[in-house]
Formats: sequence, structure tokens, C-alpha cells
Amino acid sequence: MSLDHYYLLGRSGLRVSRLALGTMNFGTGGFHAAYGKSEDEARLIFRRYLEAGGNFVDTADFYTAGESEAILGALVAEAKVRDKMVLTTKFTNSVDPGDPNAGGNGRKHMIRAVEASLRRLRTDYIDLFMLHTWDRITPVEEVMRTFDDLTRAGKIRYAGLSDVPSWYAARAQTYAEAHSLVPVVGLQLPYSLLDRAIETEHVPMGGALGLGITAWSPLGGGFLTGKYRHGDRGLSGRGRLGGAGSQGRSWTERDWRLVAVLEEVAATLGVTMAQVAVNWVATQPGVASAIVGASGADQLDATMTALDFELPAELRARLEEASAVPPSSVYRMFTPGYQGWLVSPGVKVGDKPAGYVRAVRNWVAESIG
Repeated sequence: MSLDHYYLLGRSGLRVSRLALGTMNFGTGGFHAAYGKSEDEARLIFRRYLEAGGNFVDTADFYTAGESEAILGALVAEAKVRDKMVLTTKFTNSVDPGDPNAGGNGRKHMIRAVEASLRRLRTDYIDLFMLHTWDRITPVEEVMRTFDDLTRAGKIRYAGLSDVPSWYAARAQTYAEAHSLVPVVGLQLPYSLLDRAIETEHVPMGGALGLGITAWSPLGGGFLTGKYRHGDRGLSGRGRLGGAGSQGRSWTERDWRLVAVLEEVAATLGVTMAQVAVNWVATQPGVASAIVGASGADQLDATMTALDFELPAELRARLEEASAVPPSSVYRMFTPGYQGWLVSPGVKVGDKPAGYVRAVRNWVAESIG
């Protein structure tokens, strides 16, 4: 499963690598300055990704106060690989605290943001333009019509959503379908053995409506690398999760049991814990690509080999048992135990054959098209 094996993103014809290069640390300004990389340092990481056959790169206008986009644009131009790359950038966060329309998901800011990103990226189109975060205000209809206008204007090729509720993504997609607007093809969300919350609704929704998931933080912010341990005063180890980097999270016994199982699985396979964690995410149902970052080219090399082995079913089952979180509230009603009450005793009910829904959907599309 090397990086030069490409997979379709959602229900689209866009082919992307199974591992996307995250460039949140390209640059030394803004919120991410503490662990940012200079252009020379970023060049080594970017070139190594290209050499491995990777074509899917993720950034945002907010990363390092715009430096990430600027550096990425310079590196793409320098390598003369623009047409080969699938460039993803995102908008939502404010770029001018004194202007109420310089942030959010409204049409005015979307157009302003795409034009600014095009300048920094030194390109005349963005392959995948994504809403970065739900702003809880802008009507989804406004967002989808603006995505459609930007696509028709040639500014973007595809539209995507990042960090939104599942109902919002479903509303966006069904609205686009009902009004013949460009659809959403990508859904960027946090996903790891540490945090499997999106499996409840986002993953099945994406599968049903044609949104391919790109998973960010597949290493749980670094927690699943093995460099952190359970000390007398909580988490110990050098890294971003220490102090403010924990973002107020407290680590549970379940989390530490997961780390222990992950360490055992990695030892059994003769690979690192990080490689197992990335492999698990990249090969999960509904996931088109996992976003990985790197502090250097050597670290990226190690991460990219996460696709060089197969995770056996029995070891995958151990990881999933250790990382499972019991469903809460109404979601308990959708588990196999509760679903048993829906069918009379003795009646056998099975799933539709694989591909049934897709075949029906294609037939309907061809009939009306």
C-alpha cells in the first residue's frame, strides 16, 4: 500500500494517496510557531513525500498565520509539480480580528479566503477547498451555493467540509443533490485509536452520501507514539502534550491500557507503535486518507512505512477491543444487543449483498440522467 497507490476520494474521480502530508508546521508564525519549520526544513519533508509518490497535501489559511500556504506554494512551484498535486486548503478562522466578516463561513469571507489562498499558494485553482470549522451561524445553503459558484468560476475543483456535525454534512450534501450544486466529496475529521467518536455517525453518513474521510491526528496528538508514559503526576514525556498541549484533557485508565496493547501489537509485528496506529486508521472503512505530519524527513520516512505491512485480523481485533468506548445515550439503541428486539424470535435477517446499494444508486442515476 505505498503512496503511489491512489484511491478515489469519496464519490468523485479525484485520486489521492492513502497518506496525506499535513503542513500545519510549515512556517514559524502564528498559533503553531512553537513547533514550526523554516522553508528549508519544510523543503526536505515535502521533497521526501514527493519521492515516495505522494500527491495529497493539506494546509489551511490559518496555519502559521498564512506561512504554511506561502511556503507550500513556493515549494510546489520550485519542484514544478503543480498539476500532479492535489492541494487542499481550508477557511473559517479569522484573518483580521477587527473585521467581523474576516472569519466564519459566510459568502463574503469564503470568496475573500479563496482569493487570498490562491495568492499564497501561487496557483490559479485549489483542488479541494474545505470549510475548516462549523461556525454555528451561516446557513448551509449559503455555503453550498458559494462552493458551487467558486467551482463554476474555476477557482476550486472540489468542495469539502472539516470538523462539522454529521447532520450538517448530511444537510449540505442533500441540499446540493436536490439543487444540482457541486457535491461535497471530502470530510476531514479527527480519528485515531484514541478517539473513535466519528464511527457513531460520521463514518456511516459519509459512506451513504459519498463523502470520503481524511483523518487528522491519527496518532492522537502524539499520545500513541509511545513517548508518553503514566507517571506519578499524570502524563510524563517530552512533547506537545505536556502542559498546555494537553488542551485540558485528562488521561484515563482506558487510554493507558490502549497504549499497552498498542505496544504489544507493535512488538509482535516488529514495527513502531506509531506505524501501527497510522496503519489502523488508513485501513479503516470509510477512510480515504490519513493526514500525517513530520518534524523532519527521517520521521516522515518512518511514518510512510506504516503502509508496508498488513495488520492481521486478530491484532486489529485486540486494538479495537482496547480502544472501544461503550455507546452513550440513544446510540445504545443501535447496538446488536438492542437490535435483537426488532426481529421476532426465529426469523433470520441478513444484510444485503455487498454492492447492492451502490448498484441501485447507479441505476437510478443512469435512469434520470
